[in-house]
Amino acid sequence: MKKALFIDRDGTIIVEPADEQVDSLEKLEFMPGAISGLKALTGLGYELVLASNQDGLGTAAFPYEAFKIVQEKFLRTLEGEGIVFDDILIDPSTPEEHSPNRKPGTGMFGKYMDGSYDLAGCFVIGDRETDMQLAANLGARGLRLGDFSWPEIVETVRRGVRTAHITRKTAETDIDLCLDLDGTVAGREVDTGLKFFDHMLEQLNHHGGVGLQIKCKGDLEVDEHHTMEDVGIALGEAFRQALGDKRGIERYGFALPMDESAALVLLDFGGRSELVWDVTFTREYVGDVPTEMFKHFFKSFCDAARCNLRVQAAGENNHHIAEAVFKAFARSIRQAVRKDVFNYELPSSKGLL
Repeated sequence: MKKALFIDRDGTIIVEPADEQVDSLEKLEFMPGAISGLKALTGLGYELVLASNQDGLGTAAFPYEAFKIVQEKFLRTLEGEGIVFDDILIDPSTPEEHSPNRKPGTGMFGKYMDGSYDLAGCFVIGDRETDMQLAANLGARGLRLGDFSWPEIVETVRRGVRTAHITRKTAETDIDLCLDLDGTVAGREVDTGLKFFDHMLEQLNHHGGVGLQIKCKGDLEVDEHHTMEDVGIALGEAFRQALGDKRGIERYGFALPMDESAALVLLDFGGRSELVWDVTFTREYVGDVPTEMFKHFFKSFCDAARCNLRVQAAGENNHHIAEAVFKAFARSIRQAVRKDVFNYELPSSKGLL
């Protein structure tokens, strides 16, 4: 479903003068952080919608011609910074007219309420209580300038983008998994029923810089296979979802010594699935996990995430070998998913990932 950012103009993007009428170029002044903030919001998968009340527009006190001159300069300035609105909604009514189109009324937002937009995932960004009321009326989330600075608004929106919630229920496992690539999952509890596996997966929280929460109930009375396989599938699906179109990500990850052990993990979220596994264990189990299942977990992850993974590790202590692998994997994840909010290019010469 589509998502949009409904952004107020006066008092939010430009400074609102004492008479509340931006009717001349001399009054056109941008709010601190607004232009860089809007630039950072482009490329996140949201449509940008300018939504503004313009009291008395078209009257002698505020003629259309004066509005057009200011609006054209306003839009050209933003376009020069690569900021283009997908839609512009302007309501000229005054509070006394009780127009359903006037914010916080939703009259002029009709096409965004036809079921094709994920309104719960949309934001209203404004400076007034009426903007927050509009957000409630739309079923969207409100961010009020003043309660938040522009950098804080950008960070709040950005953090809500790269997330995934996967539920996977089969005859063998029941999995609920939350992933936030920017590390904001509350609690970050990992519970698969396999304590050593939990310890390994927690490296993604500690060293991967992501927020990961997993609850898995598997048929451990049979063996560990289904639990580790299905967690790998669910985790891979979560990464694929949370990465979205992958614009601006680093894409690749590298690295990790641990005591006498060393691990090298090469990672590419390029859309093709492949696993090269060069890790030798000398014990059948580490803790409660069969060592043969580590390769199968990573293969399941690669297939679901559609990534290329090469893992090499060697050492004397099998616990250290396994932990080095997962820490190196986590560090590779951290590098590969890192996103520059001012970079909107696909990290591919093909133009497609």
